[in-house]
Amino acid sequence: MGVTTTETKSARTRSTIIDAALRLFRERGYDATTMRAIAAEAGVSVGNAYYYFSSKEQLIQGFYDRAQAEHAEAARPILDGSRDLTERIVGVIDAWATAMEPYRPFAGKFFKNAAEPTSPLSPFSPESSPARAAAVDLWREVLEGSDARVPKRLRADLPEMLWLYFMGIVLLWVHDPTPGGSATRGVVAASAPLVVRAIDLARLPIVKGMLDDVMALIAQVRQVFPIADG
Repeated sequence: MGVTTTETKSARTRSTIIDAALRLFRERGYDATTMRAIAAEAGVSVGNAYYYFSSKEQLIQGFYDRAQAEHAEAARPILDGSRDLTERIVGVIDAWATAMEPYRPFAGKFFKNAAEPTSPLSPFSPESSPARAAAVDLWREVLEGSDARVPKRLRADLPEMLWLYFMGIVLLWVHDPTPGGSATRGVVAASAPLVVRAIDLARLPIVKGMLDDVMALIAQVRQVFPIADG
């Protein structure tokens, strides 16, 4: 019982520090916010803040992990309720957009740091690999729980391809000025059926050569972005 209480308190403190950091990042920007300021905003000592997060970068990784967990939980109703792949894709992204809406004011200011190729905050960085792997696993569940007939040649790589598609949607969402990201949601509703149609077409013998070209292209992309680590 004591261990559970301690773990709950620890998780609560971590969450408090992350929330405080996000408020300051939104108000001051990422670069201008110090760990000392984050500790003061969270109502903890600087030493305590560093105990949970050794740097701002590690703190952001904590936010990534929490955001991924929130997304997985928000997506559960659509994953449990529909086997239609288009509905699953639209529903999972819609769940993400809804869960992340409170962070949209922060996203634009943060993006310039995350977009830097060498930054540990990049979704493609080694530091981001746990959250990235969890995201790819979610897209694997989207596929495996659907009634779509995925070509054998594509099965291993398609979850990562869907994650890359999702990353494009996230980029659009970051720059979307419409209330609630309505324009982004419209793009998802229009593009998801095209994605599913492309998967269906990949089963046809006539596109086998094109599919081989796509897989070769994916291999080239992996040399720049090692999406799946190990």
